[in-house]
Amino acid sequence: MLTHLLESYGYVVLFFALLLELMALPLPGELIMTYAGLIVYGGRLNWIASMAIAGLGASLGMTIAYAIGYRLGYPFFHKYGARFHLGPDKLEGISKWFDRYGSRMLVIAYFIPGIRHITGYFSGTTRMPFRRFAGYAYTGAFFWVFVFVTLGKLLGPQWQEYHATINSYMLAIGLLTAVCYVTITIIRKNRSMIKQKLDVLLQKGIQRFRSAGKIQLLIGSACVLFLVFFSFTIGLIQDFLAQEFTRFDLAAGYLVERLFTPDWMSSLERATRIGAYPYLFIPMAAALVYIAFSSRNRALELAFFAVAMAGGEGLDEALRRLFHRLGPIDSLYSFPSEQVFMTVTVYGFSVYLLLRHRKESRFQVAAFLAVLGLCVLVGLSAVYTGMSLPSDVAAGFVFGGLWFTLIVATLEIYRAIRSKRLWTRPKLAIPPYLLSSS
Repeated sequence: MLTHLLESYGYVVLFFALLLELMALPLPGELIMTYAGLIVYGGRLNWIASMAIAGLGASLGMTIAYAIGYRLGYPFFHKYGARFHLGPDKLEGISKWFDRYGSRMLVIAYFIPGIRHITGYFSGTTRMPFRRFAGYAYTGAFFWVFVFVTLGKLLGPQWQEYHATINSYMLAIGLLTAVCYVTITIIRKNRSMIKQKLDVLLQKGIQRFRSAGKIQLLIGSACVLFLVFFSFTIGLIQDFLAQEFTRFDLAAGYLVERLFTPDWMSSLERATRIGAYPYLFIPMAAALVYIAFSSRNRALELAFFAVAMAGGEGLDEALRRLFHRLGPIDSLYSFPSEQVFMTVTVYGFSVYLLLRHRKESRFQVAAFLAVLGLCVLVGLSAVYTGMSLPSDVAAGFVFGGLWFTLIVATLEIYRAIRSKRLWTRPKLAIPPYLLSSS
């Protein structure tokens, strides 16, 4: 019904459908936006105009919800909110979220059904300053609209086949983003407490295992066991979800093909080389120069750098042989993607070493975004040029990220142990009779 109305009345239906959905009416916003993108593909709607009108509708809906919440206040929703799914339990739960994680959650909330419908009311009820509300809410609205209208446009004639699959993955990405943001916020707000607890755990570990050799063996064994068990778990999941990978590969591969024209082929072929040798030697050389001339822990960082690079090569080869799944190039095992895995490992760890001791957060954020963008570019290039399947690229991100974080965590544990001098080297004991004889 809504799709027929959208075909007949276009922008008017798009505007009011999103306005009403953001006021908590049960309307399928993602479906409407992706179908509008399909109509854009057919040439009956303009892409920019569709995003502008849809964004205005969503923003106005959030503003009206904010005004209603501000006007009625918390007592009204506490008393009557349960009748229209805005009871005290839901409002208190959202209140705790905003208290802990900040108003930036307004941007992410659009991608989480059930949350986006009440954030406007909640923001008004809790008297959030309108400027702050508008900044995050309107930014999130236009970003949300851009993503789904553009997806519909890219899907084009395959909309009917892939839109449900794509929407489910977008929901998963939204939830994952929210979890990552919440985790980072918790760590930032409780940094000193977390540091104290880690120090206590390290002290207890040293007291229990007296020698440095035993501590090193314990950490090394734990890391190896973690990788082994994680690899086998992923193998079981991969076998179980083989059909899910097939659907993901078809949908994501089609999107990548629609995203780039054949004119991009030569540029993307060059981009895939970023994740291969000899280009990988560039960040390696930069990290080695830093360790040699600027690092205060040369031996420690050099050892971990060698483990990260050599271990990454070995782990990547072992995983591809373990899963033994042939990729688009039948003679090669492609799961996980070698280019993406090594890009995450080499560029990620090298940049981490280069910027770890810099206090300016803007440099760290810029470097993180640059490495992330580089990894995404390599992944898209590998899919478009036919070197890897989309699931190979996703696995490269997962395993590369796992290896990178494991190396960083272990490095920092060793660094903390050494800097705190949690153990001391045994001193040579001189017998008393030698001292007295002198």
